[in-house]
Amino acid sequence: MLLTFLSDYGPGDEYVGVVHGVIASIAPDARVLDLGHGVPPQDVRTGARRLARALPYVPAGVHLAVVDPGVGGSRRAVALRAGDRWLVGPDNGLLIDAAERFGGVGRAFDAGASSWRLEPVSATFHGRDIFAPVAAHLALGEEPVEEIDPASLVRLERLVASEGGAIVLEVDGFGNLRLDAEPGEYSSVAGRPVTPGRTFGDVAPGELVLYADSDGGLALAVNGGSAAALLGVRAGDEIRLRASSPRENRPPGRLLPATRARRASRRHAR
Repeated sequence: MLLTFLSDYGPGDEYVGVVHGVIASIAPDARVLDLGHGVPPQDVRTGARRLARALPYVPAGVHLAVVDPGVGGSRRAVALRAGDRWLVGPDNGLLIDAAERFGGVGRAFDAGASSWRLEPVSATFHGRDIFAPVAAHLALGEEPVEEIDPASLVRLERLVASEGGAIVLEVDGFGNLRLDAEPGEYSSVAGRPVTPGRTFGDVAPGELVLYADSDGGLALAVNGGSAAALLGVRAGDEIRLRASSPRENRPPGRLLPATRARRASRRHAR
């Protein structure tokens, strides 16, 4: 059985290795595939998007994800059945987008109440004591019993941009920005001239390029640099887009006046 693992644990501590160790002690024949552990710390929205993007490209199995700023608090630990896949992680919206890629949540279980958890359960390392053992037992083909109502699961609220704006959905490891906007013709972004293109090399080094990313959404990059650093933005911020107008008879290379960026209000999952 394939077991995938995504988290915000990063590469510098023992956490990822410990989770692997717990899984190996319970299901030694399970193949564990790391989808990445570089989700920005406690950034549930980015974790949810990365998980949803990755899972269509891996075989069905058990998919463990841990981005858990509410660890030890009132949030639940859950195991969700979506099609022929299991998703295991915190009930904070992290798993929902991925589940919807496979028809939505069919059944849901309270992993925190599972008899499979390791005792005593740490207040701050549920990846080791709850999520890893539950995922490992599921990989063995065992069935959980602590069923809950899927309608009670936490879902992330969508951030909504004002007219002419776009939300920065995510900053990737290169500083590229994934935007909540449709690909189109734009002449400036956040007060700086920008060129639509297909790839980074369509602009000179240090210049901004707007392009359709690998999922078909609108993204912003700097050739050889970081768009996030250049514009001083992070995930959840709003930036202003200025659309090209065919009615404006401007010579080639002349770009429209700059606009100003503003920070979008941040909403939290309830």
